[in-house]
Amino acid sequence: MSQSKSLLSSTARLRESEDIGSNASENPTIGDMIAARLNRRDLMRGALAVGAVSATLRIPAFAQAPAPTAKSAFNFVEIEAGSDEKHHVAQGYDADILIRWGDPVLPGAPAFDPTKQTAAGQKLQFGYNNDYVGFLPMPGAADPSSHGLLVVNHEYTNEELMFPGIGGRQELKQANFANMTKDLVDIEMAAHGGSVLEIKRENGKWQIVPGSKYARRITAETPIALSGPAAGDARLKTSADPDGKTVHGMVNNCSGGVTPWGTWLTCEENFNGYFWGAADGHPDEKVLKRYGAPANQYAWGKYYDRFDIAKERNEINRFGWIVEIDPFDPTSTPKKRTALGRVKHEAAAGITARDGRYVVYTGDDERFDYVYKFVTEGRVDSQNRAANMDLLDRGTLYVAKYNADGSGEWLPLVHGQGKLTAENGFASQADVLIHLRLAGDAVGATKMDRPEDVEANPKTGKVYVMLTNNTRRTDAQIDAANPRANNRFGHIVEMTPADGDHAATAFRWDILVKAGDHTVATTNASFNPATTKNGWFGMPDNLAVDNQGRVWIATDGNSPAKTGRADGLWAIETEGPLRGTSKHFFRVPAGAEMCGPFFTPNDETLFLAVQHPGEADEDDPKAPPATFEQPATRWPDFKDGVPPRPSLVVVTKTGGGKIAV
Repeated sequence: MSQSKSLLSSTARLRESEDIGSNASENPTIGDMIAARLNRRDLMRGALAVGAVSATLRIPAFAQAPAPTAKSAFNFVEIEAGSDEKHHVAQGYDADILIRWGDPVLPGAPAFDPTKQTAAGQKLQFGYNNDYVGFLPMPGAADPSSHGLLVVNHEYTNEELMFPGIGGRQELKQANFANMTKDLVDIEMAAHGGSVLEIKRENGKWQIVPGSKYARRITAETPIALSGPAAGDARLKTSADPDGKTVHGMVNNCSGGVTPWGTWLTCEENFNGYFWGAADGHPDEKVLKRYGAPANQYAWGKYYDRFDIAKERNEINRFGWIVEIDPFDPTSTPKKRTALGRVKHEAAAGITARDGRYVVYTGDDERFDYVYKFVTEGRVDSQNRAANMDLLDRGTLYVAKYNADGSGEWLPLVHGQGKLTAENGFASQADVLIHLRLAGDAVGATKMDRPEDVEANPKTGKVYVMLTNNTRRTDAQIDAANPRANNRFGHIVEMTPADGDHAATAFRWDILVKAGDHTVATTNASFNPATTKNGWFGMPDNLAVDNQGRVWIATDGNSPAKTGRADGLWAIETEGPLRGTSKHFFRVPAGAEMCGPFFTPNDETLFLAVQHPGEADEDDPKAPPATFEQPATRWPDFKDGVPPRPSLVVVTKTGGGKIAV
């Protein structure tokens, strides 16, 4: 995630551009839906209220520890929670650096030199702030778990850590980016996007294949096609693209997914931060404010008119999409699949429905926004890869409504149905998709607490929604599904599709855990009592389901000053008497966020992305602003004059074998 949190430490830019909380619709929150069943006058605030609601509805209740004979699905020695300059992994595992920001990806890439950076060099090098990581086995490989392609998102940039002599983040912002030259902006734009890497495991260690024909960098300037129902719409046309069908670049690519036909889905999230100007008085004022735009978080609009909404009205509409890329064809044109709608997509994890249609789940990562899914019209053809390449251009997009009785329904977002008509401002399906937040408002979707990653477990059929936090929830909204005002730590919702069919429009929902320190009563957290003092987590962001159906949680936003721990990776039980028990497996270095957990098919390798190491803990009044000259850590190189470098980490069991078995 790969985002910042409003209470706890992470990057200031994302804090400002992401947590706008722009949903002013009258739609009920998920708490309101539950409160409809209850008479609030009969509920007292605090523990009594929570207890009453818990007894009535579907709150996780862990009254006592499970029997000592209960067997965990995860076999590893838990690490200690804490924070320091290094990364830490469970005993008996190796955690090796695979590639760092600035390392070569394409032939001719210069050696990394932080004092001699250029945009031309960065276009050939590994980008900044690696987020999502996906592994695609190489077709025909003797061992599909030892040779394949890694696809990696590069979400955003931290100028204060990348470039010498420009000061801290707040100093930059207050000076209106006076120190950000066009050359530095061009480097930033080249450090965005994504990377494709060919990798092999030989003699127990993973290596990047140099000079691979598959190696690729995608940046904020790479030509990308617009496809699907909104392509060519008037609101996607610009002076540089009068047809409205080709965009230069993708930005703020957070999490994503890989498809059964071997493509990479990468999601544009906080795109609003890249645009300059003011919404007040703009012809698109209502829509801009609903998307929290412009947020003026980069200097790009200073040098490029397309990132200034006063100079190029429609450019902003060309971002906020899910992009599909064929990593096996480095000459292919990426496509922004408009049928999946335009919001701040966190991820795009998919699963094949019972009848062969493909289903993509995604969350809109902002306070009080919505959970979505897309169901293709066509069916996956496992024998004909080419037949699947445009499946995501046609289908039905839905938004979730969570009912008070634990049921839920997927509301179709189809022009002409319900309130999605010209009379209500939606003249076409393109209107619905380009202004998807407004469409969700119109149909009555349920406001959620920052839905980030949404993924299905193919072994159990259940779907997990990472609700990272919502510090703007008020006392009046305390209820079973969101039982805490000022919800700093977030929670996880578990959804079960009707009849186990992911294409169904009905589901049941429950809460797996409420995050935070469950040993402190005032947090109202709920983990299984078997969870240790190191095992609880806050701010769930991304998750991975390994090939045994076990669930792993990555976090973003823990502040050592507030929680005594850095972010990291936790394994969590979802079935049986240990359900809701979490164990700490990996810890990131100071200032970093845990992203991109992904397993090889044999579960013997776990890929992790460590993003923005070296940021200051903004909740620590003694911590100085982080700069190139004074970062919170110099991980992973630990050399004077070398800044911290976002990196991919590859985790394997010492001596071989499956992770946590």
